[in-house]
Amino acid sequence: MTVFAARCGIHDAAREEGIARVTRLAEAQGLELVRFSWCDPHGVLRGKTLVASAAGRALREGVGMVSTLMLKDTSDRTAFKVFEPGGTATLPGFGFANNLLLLADPDSFVQLPWTQGTGWMRAQPWFQDGTPVELDTRRVLQRALEKLAASGFAMRCGLEVEFHIYKLRDTQPQLDPMQADWPGPPPAVDLVHPGYNLLAESWYDLAEEPLRIVQHTAQALGLPLLSLEVELGPSQVEAVFDATDALAAADNMVLFRNAVKMALRRAGYHATFMCRPPFPHIMSSGWHLHQSLVDARTGRNVFRREQPAAGTTPADATHTLTELGEHYLAGLLQHARGMSVFCTPTANGYGRFRPNALAPQSVLWGRDNRGAMLRVVGECGDEATRIENRIGEPAANPYLYLASQVHAGLDGIGRRLKAPPATDAPYAGKEESLPTSLGEALQALRADASLCEAFGSAFIDYYTRIKQSEQQRFDAAEDKDAFQQREYFGRF
Repeated sequence: MTVFAARCGIHDAAREEGIARVTRLAEAQGLELVRFSWCDPHGVLRGKTLVASAAGRALREGVGMVSTLMLKDTSDRTAFKVFEPGGTATLPGFGFANNLLLLADPDSFVQLPWTQGTGWMRAQPWFQDGTPVELDTRRVLQRALEKLAASGFAMRCGLEVEFHIYKLRDTQPQLDPMQADWPGPPPAVDLVHPGYNLLAESWYDLAEEPLRIVQHTAQALGLPLLSLEVELGPSQVEAVFDATDALAAADNMVLFRNAVKMALRRAGYHATFMCRPPFPHIMSSGWHLHQSLVDARTGRNVFRREQPAAGTTPADATHTLTELGEHYLAGLLQHARGMSVFCTPTANGYGRFRPNALAPQSVLWGRDNRGAMLRVVGECGDEATRIENRIGEPAANPYLYLASQVHAGLDGIGRRLKAPPATDAPYAGKEESLPTSLGEALQALRADASLCEAFGSAFIDYYTRIKQSEQQRFDAAEDKDAFQQREYFGRF
């Protein structure tokens, strides 16, 4: 009988060998459990844990997953009325909390370093008839990258991720049954460094214990970690990763973010990728995405220019970037407002867009300018020439963040868009502003016909429905701070 993975069209001799390799590794390492993990619409890992002896069969036949996991908002409430007639009419293949099947990639197998005898694999959902679930966000990025490849390009991305680490005071009130709620109360925490002393070695030394856990966890998982730094805000830190291909970068971000939260929790710390933690004196965290396109055949950076274009000044994009690089840059600017909900998807994140905060406020670019939304980095002849997008928050779903860049950049290339002059006053307020709320960002996405077409109307309808549920509850909350403490601080 044909195994389910074969009916999905992904099972071949190489995959079968991969399954055999996972089985051998699990036996050799004495593993007892294997986690089959899937990234939900919000970038959070969910899944099922199997006994190790069941992993081989599950890799061939799939693991059942309730379909409502794909329909949750950030509070874990189902945003679609799945048990009412017509409640999932816009979602073919969904309904009545039916089953999907997770198929894991044997090549993603790792042993988790913070827990004993447990393996881990990345999985994606399929319908029971063997067709892919196109609303899966990893598949959304895969489709975008296929479109990029059809144009002869591949994408390289480097990650620069700010987040906060706190020391847990105790497990209360999160684990007090009398305080259980939906969402539950946030954890009680203390700082790991007092902040406002950027890159201070003494503050790094103070925070070294949790940062060592971050380091060891990332390296044990094979992630390309380059550095760990103390950021400006109290308890704020930053992790920087080497550039990889785009899909690997997104996979790495999902794994890193979820893994360090679990590893630190076991050691008595709380890591949050919430943009603005719920305390009076904090600095917002951003996720700065460094990106370039390369020739898919040769690997050459197609943004790199050897000499400035004739007649240009440093204020011109083609003083450093190729014409193709300028078109890509202009595409990111053209769709900045529409893409913002994919880069900053929480109601909390929009408090970051304020003047003189090393965060963007307007739709503009600058040459090595950290106040601009887009920062062009590199000089002529520099193979590392790239564009840094500073709009993202660290809680963003990586697959959607990167997919939005691909679609916006390709539109700029296809239409041969020209970039305006570089800014030297990023907070002057003369340019078009970025959205200032999740609701405004959702409206901007709906108004961006090109971006909606690129993602597909089915996905846009699905995603905006989920985010509207979050926005509506935020609008209805009498205490906005308490809402964000419960909604984001403990979970993200």
